[in-house]
Amino acid sequence: MSAEPRINDRIRVPEVRLVGPSGEQVGIVPLAKALELAQEYDLDLVEVAANARPPVCKLMDYGKFKYESAMKAREARKNQAHTVIKEMKLRPKIDPHDYDTKKGHVVRFLKQGDKVKITIMFRGREQSRPELGYRLLQRLAEDVADLGFVESNPKQDGRNMIMVLGPHKKKTEAMAEARQAQEARKADAKANPGKSQNAAEADADADVDTEVEAQAPAPAEA
Repeated sequence: MSAEPRINDRIRVPEVRLVGPSGEQVGIVPLAKALELAQEYDLDLVEVAANARPPVCKLMDYGKFKYESAMKAREARKNQAHTVIKEMKLRPKIDPHDYDTKKGHVVRFLKQGDKVKITIMFRGREQSRPELGYRLLQRLAEDVADLGFVESNPKQDGRNMIMVLGPHKKKTEAMAEARQAQEARKADAKANPGKSQNAAEADADADVDTEVEAQAPAPAEA
């Protein structure tokens, strides 16, 4: 069955409960009278409650109504928050520079409102020292405590140790802030047209490179 409501001549009932263009209740009128009023207002007669007795119909611009409904649905999909779990892999003996780099990725993910799965990868004799991974996870959790919390405590999973961090900020809030920042950048670009397109593209490429690096497995360490 079609989800489209019946309109105008497709309505097949002897009388309807009519609602005017501004939402005012006209009352129960013969279908012919309702169609005549629709022509006078240059509007459509739309059946909005088919199961009522008699059915409820409203005078409206159906084309405009469909367009506005489609735009609202599109905006709702745009604002819909999807739960995303990012992953960051570390070695228990990671050097300070690599740690700071990976911590930076975790900070960015949490600011975006995403969860982060932290995986410590043990190799060889490292497997006999799980406390090294536990301490590293505890250190990372403390370093990003202002942005996220430990949603799943560290636990051993074969050769790996896993912890999940959850963001304090909701995904919808992060998305709203990102849109505001984007609008601010656009306004700044209009006010300061000196920034070249190449520079803007370079910034975008840098973001993509960072994302790829964040998702890539950590290299083996000596």
